[in-house]
Amino acid sequence: MNSLDWAVLIGYFGVMVAIGVWSHKRVDNVSDFFTAGGKMPWWLSGISHHMSGYSAVMFTGYAGIAYTYGVTSFITWSFPIALGIAIGSKLFAPRINRLRSRLHVASPLEYLKNRYNLPTQQALAWSGMLLKIVDVGAKWAAIATLLSVFTGVSLNQGILITGAITAVYCTIGGLWADALTELGQFIIQLLAGVSMFVAVVVKLSDKHIGFLGAWDEPALHGHGKPLVGPYGTVFLLAFLFIKLFEYNGGMLNQAQRYMATGSAHQAERSARLSAILWLVWPVVLFFPMWMSPLLVHAQKPDGSDSYGLMTEQLLPHGLLGLVVVGFFSHTMAMCSSDANAIAAVFTRDLAPVLSARARAWGERSGLIAARVTTVVFLGLSMAVATQVNSPAFKDIITVVIKWVAGLMGPIAIPMMLGLLRAFRRSGPTAALTSWAAGLLAFWLVNYPVNWNVDGGVPLQYQVSVPLVVSLVLYVLIGCLKPEDTPERLAVIEKVNTDGDEGAAPAVPVPAGAGDDVVGAP
Repeated sequence: MNSLDWAVLIGYFGVMVAIGVWSHKRVDNVSDFFTAGGKMPWWLSGISHHMSGYSAVMFTGYAGIAYTYGVTSFITWSFPIALGIAIGSKLFAPRINRLRSRLHVASPLEYLKNRYNLPTQQALAWSGMLLKIVDVGAKWAAIATLLSVFTGVSLNQGILITGAITAVYCTIGGLWADALTELGQFIIQLLAGVSMFVAVVVKLSDKHIGFLGAWDEPALHGHGKPLVGPYGTVFLLAFLFIKLFEYNGGMLNQAQRYMATGSAHQAERSARLSAILWLVWPVVLFFPMWMSPLLVHAQKPDGSDSYGLMTEQLLPHGLLGLVVVGFFSHTMAMCSSDANAIAAVFTRDLAPVLSARARAWGERSGLIAARVTTVVFLGLSMAVATQVNSPAFKDIITVVIKWVAGLMGPIAIPMMLGLLRAFRRSGPTAALTSWAAGLLAFWLVNYPVNWNVDGGVPLQYQVSVPLVVSLVLYVLIGCLKPEDTPERLAVIEKVNTDGDEGAAPAVPVPAGAGDDVVGAP
């Protein structure tokens, strides 16, 4: 990178901070900070939902998969996400929106206190928060890895730079700042992605390799197969099911985008837009990665540096800076949205149970707590990022696929299925048992069993077994020990029927503050 590239990067950071400062004027209470007061346009929510699912892991971990295996990077990642969101646009998006409009909650997990009970809510909230710290830590490590390729700064310096900038704008402006910066990041991503796509096509032409004929090159042998290596049919089906929950609210930040729209119908439209973007746009981003074996030789065994090396070689200064900004935009979009979601969970679900003072927070003190929590979460995730590639966490893609995907099901299943009438019989016993058994299954499959199996447990079973265990137990216990009380049924009915969606969002009663149905007078 030269001075022109640095100017582009620094200018981008400046704009992000300016958006945060501007958004500060739109935040008056916790509802504004966490759900944009239910006033976000559906198209902005959809773009924000789409962008908050990306990170620089795509340009490191998934670039490595594309470099090694080819198109399976799309078939087993963005395609299941697109399909999962499309299904969720009908199944989950309207119901999650009604959590805000009808139950008047500010956190996606806030309704669990009345849908199940307080212990269930606390178990899911704590485990979800800890998982997000690890998940976001991997994202910081991914962007720092790319930054080191271009600038030579150390991993820890890269983590500090990106984390500090993100902390400024998302702490000041809340969800409004997240969504507006994600809109800007989407435009930057569009320019950067198209620039890289064109640069690769031109370079292939210089080598007398046609757009379609490239697949016949020896270096891309087998790269056109949809399912190869550890990414087989079982992995695809498991990943589809995981992403159905994760990208429709199971990882919390996407749920906020549904909650931020004005009505259930707008939340549905938001999800459909995100699904279309996930189906189309990643093809443009992945094509250069699929072609990378023809253009560069990765220095890292997993190929995670291939995209960075290719960018350095193909793009002129200025455009190189734009693409680096695109890397940052991905990661900062996801991490800022995660920080906002976890701040909502802590201030609305956890702190009121831990402290009587937290239950008495007013608008000002609640906002201060939300902002402090956001900074603390970012700091903890940055600390975890320094441990990526350690014996405990392994490489970036292992953290993202094995840890996050493997642990997603046990946490998300009670939260997401609890919204649906079909699972109304499943109460706190089913929720807590399926959660605990799923976590235990993850540990057994990934560690004791894995150590004692020749060659280790295949990846598809490492991520799918915890999900299956949780799902089966949640349904089975609900049938054998139904706990559908009138109070729980009332919560389910409120999120499954329209009405009062245009009402101004009330400031919710936090967990531990009372035993009535959330939002009830």
